[in-house]
Amino acid sequence: MTNSQVGVQPVPLRVASTPNSGPSAVQLDELSKAIIEKLQEDGRRSYAGIGKAVGLSEAAVRQRVQRLIDAKVMQIVAVTDPMQLGFARQAMIGIRCTGDTIKLAEKLAAVPSIDYVVLTAGSFDVIAEVVCEDDNDLLELLNTRIRALPGVTSTDTLVYLKLMKQQYNWGTR
Repeated sequence: MTNSQVGVQPVPLRVASTPNSGPSAVQLDELSKAIIEKLQEDGRRSYAGIGKAVGLSEAAVRQRVQRLIDAKVMQIVAVTDPMQLGFARQAMIGIRCTGDTIKLAEKLAAVPSIDYVVLTAGSFDVIAEVVCEDDNDLLELLNTRIRALPGVTSTDTLVYLKLMKQQYNWGTR
């Protein structure tokens, strides 16, 4: 039996250039957006359940999800709460540097306790989010892993006191 015999049609993922998105942004149709929204509500929802909600077969949903993952439009992951896992200290670190910011960002991205690295314009060249066991772990990370990197001239650490909001439902509307 072929895909067309079970009602599975190719997923339309069009690539378009937009001023703020870089050279290629994926344009999603309304069904793909609806599938993403259902997975954002519950990442464990079955393909059959999603299909029923959006009007597609289970196979069509499975194919669309796989194409969205292959196109790096989305990923399906388990999100943990660091505090519940014994990581009591989170912080955002603004880093100023000289030299190649991309090389520095690549080195920072290789550090396991750094979970977010972004190149920026403005006061900082790079911003990194870190998750640490405690203040001593944060101090060790700052002194031996971040400030010791070639090109780092200064850091500003913003310690998280309380996380008030964290969501992952952007990008579909």
